[in-house]
Amino acid sequence: MTNWNGTRTLILGAARQGLALARWLSRHGSIVTLSDSRNEEQLALAKASLAGVNISWALGGHPLELLDHTDVLCLSGGVPLTLPIVAEAIKRGIPLSNDSQIFMEVVPCKTIGITGSAGKTTTTTLVGNMAKLAKGDRAFVGGNIGDPLINYVDEMTAEDIAILELSSFQLDQMTISPNIAAILNITPNHLDRHGTMEAYASAKARILDFQSASDTAILGRDDKGAWSLRDRVKGKLMTFSMQDLEEGLNGTYYHHDGLLSLRDGFAYVPLMLREKVQLRGDHNVANVLAAFAIGHAAGFTLDAMLEAVEDFRGVSHRLELVRELRGVRWYNDAIATAPERAAAAVHAFDEPIVLMLGGRDKNLPWGDLAKLILERVDHVVVFGEAGEMIQKTVNAVAGEGSLDIRRAQTLKEAVTLAAEVASPGDVVLLSPGCTSFDEFKDFAERGESFRKWVLELS
Repeated sequence: MTNWNGTRTLILGAARQGLALARWLSRHGSIVTLSDSRNEEQLALAKASLAGVNISWALGGHPLELLDHTDVLCLSGGVPLTLPIVAEAIKRGIPLSNDSQIFMEVVPCKTIGITGSAGKTTTTTLVGNMAKLAKGDRAFVGGNIGDPLINYVDEMTAEDIAILELSSFQLDQMTISPNIAAILNITPNHLDRHGTMEAYASAKARILDFQSASDTAILGRDDKGAWSLRDRVKGKLMTFSMQDLEEGLNGTYYHHDGLLSLRDGFAYVPLMLREKVQLRGDHNVANVLAAFAIGHAAGFTLDAMLEAVEDFRGVSHRLELVRELRGVRWYNDAIATAPERAAAAVHAFDEPIVLMLGGRDKNLPWGDLAKLILERVDHVVVFGEAGEMIQKTVNAVAGEGSLDIRRAQTLKEAVTLAAEVASPGDVVLLSPGCTSFDEFKDFAERGESFRKWVLELS
């Protein structure tokens, strides 16, 4: 849709995406109702942020009668499709949308969309830094991170570039693809939302499905899930890999001589030595390679891309060094909400590890991480709702009593237990493998709380 004047729109969820969309739709003449399961008191700040905006509020639940006066239902990130009001809207034939879909319907400039089970925020942030060095203040970065780009779409021009991180939740409703679409990887995640791995992968693949022959797709070569989608690419295919690329493939790769390189047709460009990458772990080198491939596809200058990578120190809550205390280094990897992401973090270290795992489980497999823990981890501290389950799973693999596992109720208590077992030369790694929703509103609040408690240690 490009003309919202007079349409009746119901938005579910008054978090940042819902609030931004309500403001934009109201400005463009839509009759907006914003519904949230929280009460008036809990949403006082949200309501204050929309003071003066012409919208109606429906708080404390999502009664089905709201659909009687709805032309379009917009879902904020994280709102499940299984919600009764969503199921009823689908039954009635009411179209679903979200802030990213609506942004894509009206954006006047070239777009880059980045998705994946892991690494998408790091990659999106790095591509955004490249874009800002290449295009100055005409580069916009958002989507699933930072400010929703719907806030800025009215001021964008054809010369600008918009870089979006896109989650499977957003892609579920999208019927427009970005000009440059990147799928970094597809590994088990959000199965509590999507139900099956097939449904989750299908949501991710939608980022490719509406591209044209003039567009570019970038798929991770080393990831079976991403690479299996290459037959769905309609335009130019590029890739990135931690190995040399096969003949005929265009993209970026890591050569065993320590050099990150780019190949496009007959052109070969040495990019930089791995030692100049400031981030820890092979998975982060892969993210850097992905960013180079995306930046090249977007036409960014080599100088802008190199400067962005050399200056990049990472994103908060992603293998972030919090402090060193008595020879122990504490790392915050609170973003790791799946066991596979915790495994990637463990692989980033050669030092002895005290690993902190816990939170709310997403019905994901833990067996591979349990085997890795047996090989690479000295102490485990589990916490939160999933603590007992993780302890039992690791013990089933390792054998009861063969590994030091301590259990805490809360993350704060887990920090204390980790401090007790850590020795000089150790790394204490918070890489929970679970969501934060049993104790915190999101992974960022969990990471900030961890940072605070670690800095309070003496």
